[in-house]
Amino acid sequence: MTAKEKSWKEISPAGVCWKSSTQFLTGDWKTYKPVRDLEKCTRCLLCVLFCPDGAIHWKPEKGDIEFDYNFCKGCGICANECPAKAIEMKLE
Repeated sequence: MTAKEKSWKEISPAGVCWKSSTQFLTGDWKTYKPVRDLEKCTRCLLCVLFCPDGAIHWKPEKGDIEFDYNFCKGCGICANECPAKAIEMKLE
């Protein structure tokens, strides 16, 4: 008998996942997507610190940040915390 691996969509409400959240691509949960205005962004990295899913990464070789939409759930915390108002949440 082989055990079929479950996806994150099969987790019951308030259930405990049996794997780390980094092992599931959870970006398809979102309704809104963060879009950054490069002209307004000061690269203060507050969005990196506040992202609850670790979906915003600092890339030192580029001197810039990147959104990882595979894990972003579109919560909008990054947009709310951005002091330069450089992140806007747009409907996907």
